Amino acid sequence: MLYIVLSASIHGEEGEQHSSCERVIFLLPSASASQVASGWSATALRCFNLLGKSSSKESHVHAHATEAMAEPAYTIPAFRQRSADETEEYQRVTTHVAKGLAVIQEELHRMRISTKAQVESLAIQREVQEMMTKKVDLYDEVHKMPDFLVALRPHTVWEKTPVKLFCTVEGKPRPVVKWYKGGVPVDPLSAPGKYKIESKYGVHSLIISRCVVSDTAEYSAVATNPHGTATSKAKVIVKRPAGAGESCHLGLVPHLTEIHPSKLEVTLLDRFSVSFGVEGGSISLVCTMVVVPDLPNVPPHAQWYRDDKLLKPGKHAEMSVGGGLARLKLPHLAKDDEGLYTLRIFTKDGTAEHSAYLFVSDAAPSAAGAPGAPMSVKAYDINSDYVLVAWKPPNTVNEAAITGYFVDRCEAGSDHWVQCNDAPVKVCKYPVHGLSVGHSYHFRVRAVNSAGMSRPSRKSDKVTALDAAEHERLQVIKIEGKYDIVIKDDELEGDVTIPGEPTDVHASEIFKSYVVLSWKPPSPRGRAPLWYVIEKCLAGTGAWQKINTAVKLHSPRYPVFDLQDGQKYQFRVYSVNMYGSSEASAPSEPIQKVDEYGTELPIGVPSAPGQVIATRNTKSSVFVQWDPPKHLKHLVGYYIDGRAVGSKEWFPCNNKPFKHTRFVVHGLTPGETYVFRVQAVNVYGLSDESQESSPIAAEPALATPSAPFGITMLSCDGSSMTIAWKSPKHCGGSKVNAYYVSERNADSSHWKEVNLTAIKERVCTVEHLTEGTFYEFKVQAANLAGVGLPSTPSTPMKCEAWTMHEPGPPYDLSFSEVRSHSLVLLWKAPVYTGASAVTGYLVEMAKKGSSEFVALNHDAVNHRYLQVSGLEEGESYVFKVCAVNGSGHGKHSQLSEPVCAKALPGTKEIVAGVDEETGDIFLSLEACEICETSKFVWSKNYKPIGDCPRVAVTTEGRTSRMTFTNPDKDDLGRYSVVVTDTDGVSASHTLAEDALNTMLELSHAIRHPIIPLKHGLNYEILEKGHVRFWLQAYKLSPDVSYRFIVNDKEVTSGEGHKISHDVSTGIIEMTVDLFTRANEGTYTVQIHDGKAKAQTSLVLVGDVFKAALKEAEFQRKEHIRKQGPHFSKYLYFTVTEDCTVMLECKVANVKKETSFHWYKEDEELVPETPPNVMSGACAIPIPLFSRKDHGIYKAVLNDDRGKDTSVLDISGQVFDDIINAIAHIAGASASELVLQCTPEGIRLQCYMNYYTEEMKTVWKHKESKIASSEKMRIGGTTEMAWMQICDPSDKEKGHYTIEISDGEQTYTRTFDLSGQAYTDAYEEYLRLKAAAFAEKNRGRVVGGLPDVVTIMEEKSLSLTCTVWGEPTPEVIWFKNEQEVASSEHTKITFDGGKFASLVINKVTPDDSGKYSINVRNKYGGEFVEITVSVYKHGEQIPEPKLGHHAKPATPVATPVPPKSPAPHSKTPTPTPKAHTPASSMKSPTPASTPVPKSPTPTPKSHTPTPKSPTPTPKSHTPTPKSPTPTRSVKSPTPPRFMKSPTPPRK
Repeated sequence: MLYIVLSASIHGEEGEQHSSCERVIFLLPSASASQVASGWSATALRCFNLLGKSSSKESHVHAHATEAMAEPAYTIPAFRQRSADETEEYQRVTTHVAKGLAVIQEELHRMRISTKAQVESLAIQREVQEMMTKKVDLYDEVHKMPDFLVALRPHTVWEKTPVKLFCTVEGKPRPVVKWYKGGVPVDPLSAPGKYKIESKYGVHSLIISRCVVSDTAEYSAVATNPHGTATSKAKVIVKRPAGAGESCHLGLVPHLTEIHPSKLEVTLLDRFSVSFGVEGGSISLVCTMVVVPDLPNVPPHAQWYRDDKLLKPGKHAEMSVGGGLARLKLPHLAKDDEGLYTLRIFTKDGTAEHSAYLFVSDAAPSAAGAPGAPMSVKAYDINSDYVLVAWKPPNTVNEAAITGYFVDRCEAGSDHWVQCNDAPVKVCKYPVHGLSVGHSYHFRVRAVNSAGMSRPSRKSDKVTALDAAEHERLQVIKIEGKYDIVIKDDELEGDVTIPGEPTDVHASEIFKSYVVLSWKPPSPRGRAPLWYVIEKCLAGTGAWQKINTAVKLHSPRYPVFDLQDGQKYQFRVYSVNMYGSSEASAPSEPIQKVDEYGTELPIGVPSAPGQVIATRNTKSSVFVQWDPPKHLKHLVGYYIDGRAVGSKEWFPCNNKPFKHTRFVVHGLTPGETYVFRVQAVNVYGLSDESQESSPIAAEPALATPSAPFGITMLSCDGSSMTIAWKSPKHCGGSKVNAYYVSERNADSSHWKEVNLTAIKERVCTVEHLTEGTFYEFKVQAANLAGVGLPSTPSTPMKCEAWTMHEPGPPYDLSFSEVRSHSLVLLWKAPVYTGASAVTGYLVEMAKKGSSEFVALNHDAVNHRYLQVSGLEEGESYVFKVCAVNGSGHGKHSQLSEPVCAKALPGTKEIVAGVDEETGDIFLSLEACEICETSKFVWSKNYKPIGDCPRVAVTTEGRTSRMTFTNPDKDDLGRYSVVVTDTDGVSASHTLAEDALNTMLELSHAIRHPIIPLKHGLNYEILEKGHVRFWLQAYKLSPDVSYRFIVNDKEVTSGEGHKISHDVSTGIIEMTVDLFTRANEGTYTVQIHDGKAKAQTSLVLVGDVFKAALKEAEFQRKEHIRKQGPHFSKYLYFTVTEDCTVMLECKVANVKKETSFHWYKEDEELVPETPPNVMSGACAIPIPLFSRKDHGIYKAVLNDDRGKDTSVLDISGQVFDDIINAIAHIAGASASELVLQCTPEGIRLQCYMNYYTEEMKTVWKHKESKIASSEKMRIGGTTEMAWMQICDPSDKEKGHYTIEISDGEQTYTRTFDLSGQAYTDAYEEYLRLKAAAFAEKNRGRVVGGLPDVVTIMEEKSLSLTCTVWGEPTPEVIWFKNEQEVASSEHTKITFDGGKFASLVINKVTPDDSGKYSINVRNKYGGEFVEITVSVYKHGEQIPEPKLGHHAKPATPVATPVPPKSPAPHSKTPTPTPKAHTPASSMKSPTPASTPVPKSPTPTPKSHTPTPKSPTPTPKSHTPTPKSPTPTRSVKSPTPPRFMKSPTPPRK
């Protein structure tokens, strides 16, 4: 392919350039050598024709371009060698191109000569014009009144845009110009930032920034000198766009010419300072500015730089300009962002710049001691499958040394990071290979040390794996700088199949872990895709071995790993394509992998930097410089560390390698002393530390002070003027000790010194002045470094005597004790007092930039300070003061400097205290910052104390103490202290009378010392009955002495008494071994410790002594008791989850032979599990606890060593506590209320773990308490509590509640018995009631029949029973299920409807069998069975059946009518009571009736089955099977769910 690039600039007829450079690229098909040459020749000729017509129109260029693009297409023939004719043609074309280039060069040379001549001509003309203007004006010395050469002109402007009024005035002497708005003088101080008045070289201007509609007025400039006055006026109209809230003043819209950003006037105001950030955080660098004109649509052109490199907006840097702000936001800080940031704004005068350093510290490590993250990760040497990643190492100050790095890669658009190296790499470079061609990647690095892994670095910029050699194979030929012809190398190679061999095989990177091989691609290489094969061998052996690569190598770079240490290798490379392989390249020179110290190449870490010198810079920064290391070894930068003198911990001063050998360390504590060290950094890591610098204090460098400012006039008498000024903003690191004032006539340029000797104060009276003349003044400040720059000349001041009756302005406004919400304003009295003395002062305040002042005091204060409170933190304020006398308010002072309501970091307040050693009362302040020249100035009521005999001031380091010599009420007041040469370190303290009296008492105690006692003499009873008398002092020295006195007799340590003390705790004690009645009396201790004394006494008589004696005897007995088996914890109770009460105790000093017994009311209790005393604890359960368990319980331990007893009386409060504990568990386990119907009524039941009537249980109906009655019955079982509504009616509808209280908490369960629930329950009640009536009145056998009868033959058998039923039942007897009829042998009787009998006379074996009786009426009946066995005389009595003892029959069977059965109880219970027959009798079982279910619910389930109103528990009474005659089907069956009142017999 053949590329032809044509570039041209189109010019007009007069040489004016109309369009930018045009470039046309022609893409022509490949051809043979002659065709290429001829095509090139034709195209080149067209190019030359174009170049020869520099003045031709743009249409000519298009015509030639069209002609070139219309070239016929060529086919691509096979490559062949050029013939002789083709070679000649090629040489001819080349010669022609060379001649064309020579012509172009000559033309350019001619143009340069012509341009230089024109520039020199213009310079000569300008010089002549300047010389002509330097003629002497003879009329300059003539006195003239003011005259406006250029008058003011009117303006109409939009709102929020600036306007500039200017005029030119001449006169001799030079006139003074004052500006007026509507006849009122314009005062720039009344609205700071609103007006700006300038006067330069006779041109006077008034600039109004951001005009508003209210600025519409007539403005005038009044020029005055001693010979007269002149005035110029102009109207200014400010318009508001239609729809912006107000109508326009005029219908016409002023035409505003377009303004380029570089034509704006920009002044930087608040500038960003040195900043500190943390990795992962964000920070904004902001600079405020004033822009004239301030156009919303035309912001200034601003650029941001980091370390002199232009920053571009992106996700790591957000930039904005407008609204008076230039902002750079760094939303995701990393150490890569550390550096020197510069804001550069282009203005009409050039550029406005500001720079400040940003420090970014490491984020919290992932593991303690882990290193910081690496930084500046970049990819170099990018090829199609190979990238070299490099980075900078982090600073390690107190962490362990870095052992290596891991490199990760991630494909662009993905968040999946893949680790590239298996083992840590020790140098800050790593070759990443195996990339996919055309894919884009990001890289990041992590550092490793013995403590763990660092956080990952910021990811690198995106790089794409492409063949970098592709661009090198393009040739570009430029013609006259306008046309580029691009030709690809392989277009000129011909038809190449097998590529040539690579050349220049060498090692481009040699490290301990790998070697990077590089070579030059082959030439020719052919057009087929190319890759490489590498072989290696030990140097000199010739045994070549192929290096196995996982993928084909397309890049002329490859990292070789796994080389043996100490061995030299040679490498060679083959070029391979689809047609075959080239010859091998020439072998490389022998290459040896080096170790970390370098055996072949001068590598490794740099040597340590040289001497480190630290010098003063500012109060919080130090300037550090050092000598570079002797061996740089590819130096990356330096790390600087600092350490406070006296500390062992180093801290990093920078977190990104700094390239230069000088650095300013910021963020230091003012006044603190530091030392510094430096380390050099390269890809191998950090060098050894340099030697430490000499200690240096963080204080400002010594320089001349800045210029004073704010010159104002305080008084004038016509021949002299008193002026004052404000201190320089920067003192230059040394106290300002002198001021020099100069003055000049306003119409003169000659300055005259006012004072030859230094002025100490900032007030000066300038004498010998001419009345009526305007004067200007300037002031210079001086310190130890010399005299500083002069101030800006003051505004012209007229020397005119003040005759007003009001006072002049106060001056020298200053601030003290600036805090977040308050400050103290101070000022000096006016020099000019007026007609009478000053009686007070009024103070006004406004926010910075606002003209709305607020009066702070409505009544004048008679002192020259004011406490201002209620400030907003971080807000800036300005103040002004005026004096008041009998004639009124005087002039206002100059506005104070803006003050920000924010306390200095580390600010502390004055502390009032008493010296512990001397007893002196003092006030003390520890300054948060200080410098060598700082002094502590103490004041009382803001008047300096100076040398006063009442106080003494001492200063040590940062702390100053003012001590009162003889404090009394005269010393009350407000004390303040100011630390000079600081940023306003100050504080105050009001000494009140109460505080002074408290400190006087403490001072007296210190000067007349007594030993302060924390505890006076006291006593305690120890084990064994010993009594300890003790006291405790706050402090005792080792030299303390003391003595105990009992009843006026000193007691010494000896038999029966032990006396000692402990200095560390201040305790003095005496122990009495045997405490008896003889020890009653008074105990005293006298203590001497140096000069201090103390005495304390204890009176131990009467009831107090008796109590102590009783306790001592008890402890003595306890000691004896514990010698044998004893209770370490006496009886106590607990309640288990199933509400079983456990009586428990703990025992000690027991052995296997020790016995343990339980007693209740002296009756021994034997638990199921014998007590095990060796376990240390014994317990006995009391299940189903209730009032029956009242009583005194006793546990007894006994063995051969003694006996111990523990007693627990379960009654009264103990009983109540147990019941409450049970109620606590039962109430928590209580189920919801359940509805249960019975024949008597409707019952509500609440199931719980355990219930007893002693629990505090309350039933409520509609919030009214229910008392147990015939209508409402309350009861319960061990498993539930119930409330039954007997014979319910509609009145009983509503909410029912049960409340279970445990004394502290109440457990509540509710049930709504209304609506459908009541209806269903009532119907079930009626059904059960009917069933109960039938059950009550059915026929039944009440008693009298045995289960089994055994009788000898020939005897008479009488079976008699009592039956009952209403109506009277029918009775039928059966034998072997056959009805028995009455006969001589078998007689059946039924007397009175109650007594039924079956008598068998002279029984025979045939009478044996199963007899039964069926008793029934219309409500039902039942069968009762009897087994009769007849045996012969002489035979053994057969064994009884059915498990019962046989009862021999009585020969005389005369039935005895039993008593009438008792009526059944109407109150239903879970198991209804019934008559219990004799042991030989059997309870009758209803015929053909299944065993009915008990109404008592199953204990295991507290919630009955929802489908049935009657829960079905397991029956605890087994029902024996009984033979039922087949006729039983004829007997009526009782209704379902009913039960016989007499349960089956067990």
